[in-house]
Amino acid sequence: MNGIQEQARALGDPTRHAIFRHVVESSSPVTVGELTARFELNHNAVRQHLAKLVGAGLVLEARAAPSGPGRPRLVYSVDPGAESRWGVTGPYERLSLLLTEVIRSGDTPVEVGRRAGRRYAADHPEDSPSAALVGVTARGGFQPTLEERGADVEVTLHSCPFANAALTDPDIVCELHHGIAIGVAEEIGGITIDSLDRDDPRYAPCRLRAHLDTDDDQ
Repeated sequence: MNGIQEQARALGDPTRHAIFRHVVESSSPVTVGELTARFELNHNAVRQHLAKLVGAGLVLEARAAPSGPGRPRLVYSVDPGAESRWGVTGPYERLSLLLTEVIRSGDTPVEVGRRAGRRYAADHPEDSPSAALVGVTARGGFQPTLEERGADVEVTLHSCPFANAALTDPDIVCELHHGIAIGVAEEIGGITIDSLDRDDPRYAPCRLRAHLDTDDDQ
């Protein structure tokens, strides 16, 4: 059975299709507990549906950043391989649209990214500044983790879905995403982006560094 047939079969179950749509429309990775409450199913039933979606290449399973004692929770997001299918606009398609805008407008990648970031921030109106930044980068496929030390914020980007493109032309691809972070911060407020520290995405994560705004920043 080829990939599309397997995905179609996985989505043929109405409940599983509804779970998939919820993952697609969520602004950040979802947990089993969230899906259990949303669909009024038991945990085992939700896990079985998620296993089918993961196996079909529709959803990715990952572990959330540790937040206390015990094992980190499993979280689920759309598999980038499912983009442009089943009503999903994935990271690669969004990147192509932004690159087209850079060419058409003549604006810098940072400025195009800033406009996009302000639009993406609309999906996180109730989030804290740090959570909004993490949510947007997670939706972009970067598998971020957050560390806060007082007012200092560091978002580690553990996976770059655009690694080859970023290595070829980081001044466009990386600066687009730097601009997106700036735009999110500007729209949400309360946080300022200090830098995007680049690394070779094949071997080490890049890091967004920011700080929460205080009265001294006003």
